[in-house]
Amino acid sequence: MSQAEDFKAESETLYRVIEALDDAELRRVTQFKGWTIEDVLVHLYFWNIAADLSVKDEVAFHDMVGGAFKALNETGSLRDVENARIDRRGISLRDAWIEQVRDMAGRWVFLNPKTRLPWVGPSMSARSSMTARQMETWAHGMEIFDALGVAREEQDRILNIVILGINTFGWSHKVHGLDVPETMPHLCLTAPSGEVWQFGEKGAGGISGAAVDFAAVVTQTRALADTALEVEGDVAMTWMANAQCFAGPPETPPAKGSRARQ
Repeated sequence: MSQAEDFKAESETLYRVIEALDDAELRRVTQFKGWTIEDVLVHLYFWNIAADLSVKDEVAFHDMVGGAFKALNETGSLRDVENARIDRRGISLRDAWIEQVRDMAGRWVFLNPKTRLPWVGPSMSARSSMTARQMETWAHGMEIFDALGVAREEQDRILNIVILGINTFGWSHKVHGLDVPETMPHLCLTAPSGEVWQFGEKGAGGISGAAVDFAAVVTQTRALADTALEVEGDVAMTWMANAQCFAGPPETPPAKGSRARQ
């Protein structure tokens, strides 16, 4: 399954930018909700483990996720729940996170992409689960690259995240209490390699520009106004103003200028 290779490559890209950081540097605060780099790694490590358990041990998966949401109802803080489960910090956390990624990806590459796996809410395919792990790594990795003032070298594997953004067109409207338009706007996006990707039918407006910018908007790592995307039509504008390719309650996209490389 190529998505497992892409997840590993995305994680290795993030690892390379933090592999020389010490414990103090891993506590640097990012622009995302006051999270530190360490908080990001706890979050990624927690949900990577959960996804892996959905394949290895379904009972353990339900125990982990069920226990997490029970604790969440009691504490109201997902970070507290994740921190209680993941007790590693600093360099030890960083090393455990990347070791788990390498082990997981090495096994998932052999999975049938259509295999159904349990998750929070409805089950999903192995392909979708792995794409979600890549998306989370890329999106949360953005705040780390930003905090360190480093420009990430993007690759065409971002196509997985673009497709996830497209597949959540309806969800982005529903989660914000909006009616879902009958037709998705046409997309004309330029990949990091220069290849042009097109999706959807012409006639309901359109979105054009860099695929990385589109991915940044649907993952809410950049404000639409801070990208060079060209958005035409009411349907396209409403989508980009409410785009959310991840599960959970409705989230407000970042304000203009609030997320940028430091």
